[in-house]
Amino acid sequence: MNARLRNMAYAPLEGLLHLAALLPLRVLYLFSDFLAFLAGDVIRYRRTVVEANIAASFPEKTAGERRKIVRRFYRNFTDVFVETIKLLHVSDAEMRRRMQFENVELLERLVGEGRSIGLYCSHFCNWEWITSVTQWFANPDRIAFSQVYRPLRNQWFDRFYFGLRSRFHSESIPKNGVLRALLAARKSGKVFVTGFISDQKPSHNDGLYHINFLNQDTRFISGTEMLLRKMKAAAVYADVERVGRGYYRMRFLPIADDVSQEAENAVTGRYARLLEQTIRRQPSNWLWSHNRWQRPKH
Repeated sequence: MNARLRNMAYAPLEGLLHLAALLPLRVLYLFSDFLAFLAGDVIRYRRTVVEANIAASFPEKTAGERRKIVRRFYRNFTDVFVETIKLLHVSDAEMRRRMQFENVELLERLVGEGRSIGLYCSHFCNWEWITSVTQWFANPDRIAFSQVYRPLRNQWFDRFYFGLRSRFHSESIPKNGVLRALLAARKSGKVFVTGFISDQKPSHNDGLYHINFLNQDTRFISGTEMLLRKMKAAAVYADVERVGRGYYRMRFLPIADDVSQEAENAVTGRYARLLEQTIRRQPSNWLWSHNRWQRPKH
């Protein structure tokens, strides 16, 4: 199907999504509740993976406590979906009220020193709203804001999400073009502030670094650290929590002012420990449907 026919085929869906985004979030959350029931109890979307991941990560919890995490996970999962659609029609003021950032001074200091920054993010709470951080800088014009993403197989959805992620003037960079894009930003005289979601299962040519994470031997993406080391960039952790339905708070925590001065895998290890603390604080907010660990077959 060529691009013109594909756009025509998806036009009704795009129209519906724009209409849905005009609704208040309190109405969209009613739809989210229905989707959560549908995904978790009817379709049972990746239910086996979700339950196995949570059971292995929290062996100290009772079966009832783990069931509660599973149930809340599906609601949070669908909340992120409707909140992401809301990006089509949300004011800057409402986004600043709903997604708040603390310790931006850390990033401002590093930028003031001419240091580029790699933001270690994760699939925790609403990762799509993190791009609104651009609103919290006093002088954003000197910074190249961006986030790394893996292109979706469906080209229409890839274009649609690309647009949403550009809502706050942040560039989306495909994974295989990151180094080229960051070198271009530096050549233009800007520092970069780039988000890396580094909690996914590593690709076949990455993930040589293992750590005990959530009670399991876990491979972590080390490519983020390698890239920041080459660029002599700083590493900062994005610690996020849900403070209410549709309200999040993110605090920036230092990992390293200059990754090139750190021992190999030290930055990746610190990220893993900080992420584990974040997950244990609010376990239902992580994306448990990822097949993060290789399970033995029975």
